[in-house]
Amino acid sequence: MKPMSAIWPVVGTLAIGAAVAGLMARTTPTNPPMNETIKDAATGLMCQTTPPEREDKVILTDAEWKEKLTDEQYRILRNHGTEAAFCGPNLEPKGEGHYECVGCKLPLFGATKKFESGTGWPSYTEPYDQKNLWYRQDRSYGMTRVEVLCARCDGHLGHVFPDGPPPSGLRYCINGTVLNFIPKAD
Repeated sequence: MKPMSAIWPVVGTLAIGAAVAGLMARTTPTNPPMNETIKDAATGLMCQTTPPEREDKVILTDAEWKEKLTDEQYRILRNHGTEAAFCGPNLEPKGEGHYECVGCKLPLFGATKKFESGTGWPSYTEPYDQKNLWYRQDRSYGMTRVEVLCARCDGHLGHVFPDGPPPSGLRYCINGTVLNFIPKAD
């Protein structure tokens, strides 16, 4: 039998470990279950935990994406990057038409829904078609935001915030590098 002095360090270590585990269980955010939809209180948008299923889904290997996109487009669209404010393309209005995803050519935002937000990124009040986007909670950098993704290729586009102009009150803050402007056909 071991003397009590040999057991106390083990008991103390177990007690501290249990206390830390209990504290972490109360303070560490858990990932929501797969295939769950959560309504974002600030924007009213439905955030998903998994991408939507589509018949026209674009699925490429990492090597194929790197071949298709520029380095900057790849960094943003596939690795959830952000372009520097006031430095990306598509800041200025370009006339009638729409903006499509550089990864899959899906129409994302109509030119008439673009507005100057003063943030340094192209901003829109609403998408071209709601089914062309999907949303998920983004808890990176110590904050909770709503990430905007392309529904066809699951590419990261930017974020949406509840501080836009009427009528939607939303500001889709999108990286201009991952958008191509398509002029309206005459």
